[in-house]
Amino acid sequence: MSSEISPGSIAIPDAMLKDWQSVVNILAELMHVPAGLIMRVVDSDIEVFVSSQSDGNPYTPGDKEVLVGSGLYCETVLAKKHRLLIPNALRDENWKNNPDIKLNMISYLGYPIVWPDGAPFGTICVLDRKENAYSETYEQLLLKFQGVLQSQLELLYVNMSLGEENKSLQELIEEMSTLREIVPICSFCKNIRDDKGFWEKVEFYITRYTGSVFSHGICPACAKEHYGYTPAKLDDK
Repeated sequence: MSSEISPGSIAIPDAMLKDWQSVVNILAELMHVPAGLIMRVVDSDIEVFVSSQSDGNPYTPGDKEVLVGSGLYCETVLAKKHRLLIPNALRDENWKNNPDIKLNMISYLGYPIVWPDGAPFGTICVLDRKENAYSETYEQLLLKFQGVLQSQLELLYVNMSLGEENKSLQELIEEMSTLREIVPICSFCKNIRDDKGFWEKVEFYITRYTGSVFSHGICPACAKEHYGYTPAKLDDK
């Protein structure tokens, strides 16, 4: 029984998605850019998770690329775990051939989003068709929303973890209840009949339901009966 969870398997609730849609819509409107995005890492891909409902936005939720080697702005953000600002990719030798150029998205500002355990969730970013250095105010706005999203992910992660712990506790209670039931045991060989009608040795039964591992020894009475001697007690040494 384990309470460990995989962040990638956690579903984002509809209410949270609605909030995130508002976030990217606000970013696009206040910063006067065509695209505000929340990207998510899914296995080896990165996909558009939430996209602003703004005019001229070429990104659609569900669009995805293989992350490593994609050349996307977001790949660098996640690799360096740091903010990335590209005022004009066409004037930057490192970025003039990146895939977003094909969509005429030449400027970029983005921040990483991570789960509480440090695993990458994705990015929050904005893109523009024209050169844009983005003001400090806009950077602070994006940074503030990054914090909000990560706080929500932390709450979701904690709730999921508690749910797994409660599930594990319930499994333990069920196992203990099984052991408290009347156990049918053979009067002669002491084998136990399980719930499927099969007979098995008592140590196998206990191991299956509790995980306990047996080490075999010999008690004083059996030692005397079968070998003619009585072993010394541990506290006699």
